[in-house]
Amino acid sequence: MDTRPFYFGLIFIAIIAILANYLGNTDFSHHYHISALIIAILLGMAIGNTIYPQFSTQVEKGVLFAKGALLRTGIVLYGFRLTFGDIADVGLNAVVTDAIMLISTFFFTALLGIRYLKMDKQLVYLTGAGCSICGAAAVMAAEPVTKAESHKVSVAIAVVVIFGTLAIFTYPLFYTWSQHLINAHQFGIYVGSSVHEVAQVYAIGENIDPIVANTAVISKIIRVMMLAPFLLMLSWLLTRSNGVSENTSHKITIPWFAVLFIGVAIFNSFDLLPKELVKLFVEIDSFLLISSMAALGLTTQASAIKKAGLKPFVLGILTYLWLVVGGFLVNYGISKLI
Repeated sequence: MDTRPFYFGLIFIAIIAILANYLGNTDFSHHYHISALIIAILLGMAIGNTIYPQFSTQVEKGVLFAKGALLRTGIVLYGFRLTFGDIADVGLNAVVTDAIMLISTFFFTALLGIRYLKMDKQLVYLTGAGCSICGAAAVMAAEPVTKAESHKVSVAIAVVVIFGTLAIFTYPLFYTWSQHLINAHQFGIYVGSSVHEVAQVYAIGENIDPIVANTAVISKIIRVMMLAPFLLMLSWLLTRSNGVSENTSHKITIPWFAVLFIGVAIFNSFDLLPKELVKLFVEIDSFLLISSMAALGLTTQASAIKKAGLKPFVLGILTYLWLVVGGFLVNYGISKLI
């Protein structure tokens, strides 16, 4: 068996990931809040739609491994970024708000996309995952569960990146208007429970107030911790939607990487490892996720994205409006009840 396409592919992916990581740490990228994940998929798509087809057979096995196994490993190691102690820092208010926003946003997106926009189910579920939990990382985590094609994953990521970036500019303006209704702590929970990416949440908080920033990031982390139960729910929904009758015994596919993700987060909560080692795991995790994004970009055809049309972006803007308006109403209501 020729193993060269596997190792050449991993080396090729590593080169793209290193370049993306370097570009993601430049002043320009920090100023405009462009993450290495996004740069990796853009680089991958640029190469994938130009020179990659000329030598794809020589690296394909490694690229597919990065897109699959490395992605799952990256999601598992993501648990080292979280601890259950984070929940205590913001209280029950944030937990309840995050849970309501996650569930309502996903089902709002699914209903709108499938029933009214008549979109592809896999694409809708991926978009719903990204908008409901943690942007591109959630889309990537949902990909093995939905078994979606690369171009659908890329479209979903494009949607959550565009409207998550828009949030960076609109939420600070909204804070000025809403100060007489909710305080900085409550607004931080609102940001954390309704904005797509962790980096975007941090950027918004830093542009407003330190209290908003700290609360928003912790609220967002709690939302990220709901990724594993969400993936289990998504697996169940997909099993039900495949036309299996109630009288027929059926098997729900358990995304074990999601279960391991929670296991790692629980383990990390006990603070048993040296901080330097945890930091190393986080850095390895970042590189694995960047690598899998590069592989995703390489296997995405621009023609397939174009074929998806405007509907995904219509879905994205309507979901964004729900997150802004509906999210504020949910947060305001819960702040009065709890």
